[in-house]
Amino acid sequence: MKNNLTIVILTKNEEENIQQVINNAKKCADYILVVDSGSTDKTVELAKKSGAKVIYRAWNNDFSAQRNFALDKVKTEWVLYLDADERLTESLIAEIKKVINENKKALYKFERRTSAFGKDFKYGVLSPDYVKRMFPLKDAKWQGKVHEAVVTELPVIKLKGYIKHYTYKDFEQYISKMNAYSSIWAENSNKKAGFIKDILFRPIFAFIKMYVIQLGFLEGWLGFVLAANYSLYTLNKYAKLKVKRGEK
Repeated sequence: MKNNLTIVILTKNEEENIQQVINNAKKCADYILVVDSGSTDKTVELAKKSGAKVIYRAWNNDFSAQRNFALDKVKTEWVLYLDADERLTESLIAEIKKVINENKKALYKFERRTSAFGKDFKYGVLSPDYVKRMFPLKDAKWQGKVHEAVVTELPVIKLKGYIKHYTYKDFEQYISKMNAYSSIWAENSNKKAGFIKDILFRPIFAFIKMYVIQLGFLEGWLGFVLAANYSLYTLNKYAKLKVKRGEK
């Protein structure tokens, strides 16, 4: 008997990850839906070979639109979103199966632990966080073009276990993503950037938050570098916003 969960995976040139994430997703879902935004490598071919259904939607710098597009294609009562570089642990898989069997409506969140540059992180910019990814199909939508979030009136319940996030392999990839995220944020923000508050002080506070408050210094030199780059990301967001608004 097939279960009532679809796992959605958004992709763009993920041939190194796609088979592993699909095989991982199959441990708790019978239906895997890949929404591809125009891969030029073997992502689509490998996804189909691994048993996933693949559909295409052109990328328009809007993460929520991409995720909501998938919602219209899902046929099951439950949906869960995974990124191609994420893997569900066995304990979380067991929890997910239990929820689907009991059919208890809620927005479910779980911990995500990050591994980057060949290192597992516990503190600072890449410290563990919680992601809200599983919910009944008809009871929630996504909102926000970058750092998107689920909008629903359902209660939020935390599950045991965690997602392992195998993110940045090198600094080129990290810098590229931070640059892309800051551009998307600036393009879609209605805020007005001030020099003293946003250009001068926000980057300083961003560094203090990640390096001191979130104990990034415990990650050694990488903790410092990531905190410094997060500060630069914050600066770039508001600098791009001022340029967009034509402010001098």
